[in-house]
Amino acid sequence: MSKVVAIMSMSLDGYIADPDDGVAEVFDWYFASGDVEFHTGGSDPLTFKVSGPSAGHLRGLWSELGAVLAGRRTFEVAHGWGGHHAWGPAFVLTHQIPAGWPRPDSTVHFVTDGIASAVNLAKAAAAGKSVGVHGADTIQQCLNAGLLDEIHVDLAAILLGSGIRLFDHLARTPVRLADPAVVPGVGVTHLRYPVRRA
Repeated sequence: MSKVVAIMSMSLDGYIADPDDGVAEVFDWYFASGDVEFHTGGSDPLTFKVSGPSAGHLRGLWSELGAVLAGRRTFEVAHGWGGHHAWGPAFVLTHQIPAGWPRPDSTVHFVTDGIASAVNLAKAAAAGKSVGVHGADTIQQCLNAGLLDEIHVDLAAILLGSGIRLFDHLARTPVRLADPAVVPGVGVTHLRYPVRRA
C-alpha cells in the first residue's frame, strides 16, 4: 500500500529556504559532503556528491518512491522539473493550471480540487510505491488532513535565522510522531519519523 511521505531538507532552526526562496544552504550537503556519486535521473538529472551514509539513505528512500506531490510554488521554483520528476509522475496542487501546461510529453499533472484528490491521484500513479511530498504548504496540508504517513527530514548543519518554516501552519497540534530512524551523514542528519494516527 502506498505511503505518503514528506521529504525536505531543513536547517536546524526549522527553515527550508531563506526569505528569497533560496535553498542553497540547506541543500549544500547534496553537493559537497563526500565523494560518493548519486545520480538523480529524471529529465533534468543531477549528480550529488555525498557521504557513504547519505548515499545509502538516498538509495533506500528513492527506491521506495513512485510519484511526487507538490504545490504550485515548488513547481515554479523547480521549473516544472523539466516536465519529468525523477520520482515518477508529479501531481501539482494548484488553484489554476499554468499557461502552457499540461504538456503532452510531460508526466506533470495538475490537481485543482484539493489535497485529498491530489493524494488519491498520486497514490494511484505510484502503483504501490510511496508518494514523496515536497513543499512546506503541501506538507502542512497533508498533516492537517491526516493524510501523511511519514516525515523525512534531512537536517542540515546550519542555522538560517529566518525564511520559510516547514511546520508553520499546523491546524491540529500536537502531532504525535513515532521514534525516528536516524542516519548521521556529513553536514546532515537524516531523520525518518512515522506519523502516529490518533
